[in-house]
Amino acid sequence: MEVNIDLAKCTGCGACVPACPFGLLEVVDDKVQLKEGCTLCGACVDACAFEALSLPAVMETGAAADDSRGVWVFAEQRRGVLKNVAYELLSRGRELADTLGTGLSAVCLGHEVRDVASLIAYGADKVYLVDSPDLADNQEDFLTHKMVAMVRELKPEIVIAGATALGRSFIPRVAAILNTGLTADCTGLDIDTGKRLLLQTRPTFGGNIMATIICPNKRPQMATVRPRVFKKAAPDAGRRGEIVKLDFRKEGVIARVKLLDSVDEVTETVKLEDADIIVSGGRGLGKAENFKLLAELADVLGAALGSSRAAVDEGWIPYSHQVGQTGKTVCPRLYIACGISGAIQHLAGMQTSDIIVAINDDPNAPIFQVATYGIVGDLFKVVPRLIEKLKNG
Repeated sequence: MEVNIDLAKCTGCGACVPACPFGLLEVVDDKVQLKEGCTLCGACVDACAFEALSLPAVMETGAAADDSRGVWVFAEQRRGVLKNVAYELLSRGRELADTLGTGLSAVCLGHEVRDVASLIAYGADKVYLVDSPDLADNQEDFLTHKMVAMVRELKPEIVIAGATALGRSFIPRVAAILNTGLTADCTGLDIDTGKRLLLQTRPTFGGNIMATIICPNKRPQMATVRPRVFKKAAPDAGRRGEIVKLDFRKEGVIARVKLLDSVDEVTETVKLEDADIIVSGGRGLGKAENFKLLAELADVLGAALGSSRAAVDEGWIPYSHQVGQTGKTVCPRLYIACGISGAIQHLAGMQTSDIIVAINDDPNAPIFQVATYGIVGDLFKVVPRLIEKLKNG
């Protein structure tokens, strides 16, 4: 499928040529011609003053296709290793697919990706595997082109991906080209069974309200979900599924960005997302020096050190430690909140923790509403006693 060209209306003015972001248009013998690889972005249509270019009718209406079926999860990889968010989304995707009575597929684009079969163990009925050296470094122009082509050919009903740096960048491009809706940074996904609609919940207005968004008229319904929002289910080694290998041809796809090098971030030494235990501090600590007390508790527990946004804004601790809507979403086995009142923005990033222990001298602090155990008291008295007890047994 590509842009329609009405040669009778085309004057060969060439206004559409520079408008194409992929350089796929050229004027030959006073008429515009289209090279292979059109993504239907519509830029050339807007640039044409003579209405010689138009999008296919299906793209103009964007109507929900009755034959769209299936739930897709984008299984993100980096350097051949699948990211945990893929397994988290498969766990929730399995529930969504079962509710709809349809299949669940994982889409893996990369090169020499290891342990692809594990996607089936975590719930996928089918894995679409595209293995190419050109996809090894997640170049977004290539990923976008292939994902769009697959969606158009196979027509999934729902597509979900992690709200990672990559997911937040290229998945919206896919949605824009497909002329469908996308809800970013979701914290909840559900199904309206009567209308087969994906209910996409996300915080809005600074996290003060939770909005549920639907996409009733277009397919696929698309959403990105922050890592650690959903819990990864236990894998079932006995599950059976199908791995479908697809080819990738970069001919006709112009990569506008050239990757020169990939450098690991060295400033962030605390991997909050992977921690089993997290000790976090908030405004109640009073000053930066008091984080040393929490660092001591974290050291005794073998835990990571976290914080609320208030502590980061005060400059008491680096941003890499921030938990919450504008920081990291975490789901440890144990989360200890010290001097954190429990604003909704912070709760959005940690309330799915298995066990939450809250220490605060305000008995009405919102953090106690989600806490498994609450300690009303002065953290500067409670925490030292905890450290002493843990050290001495």
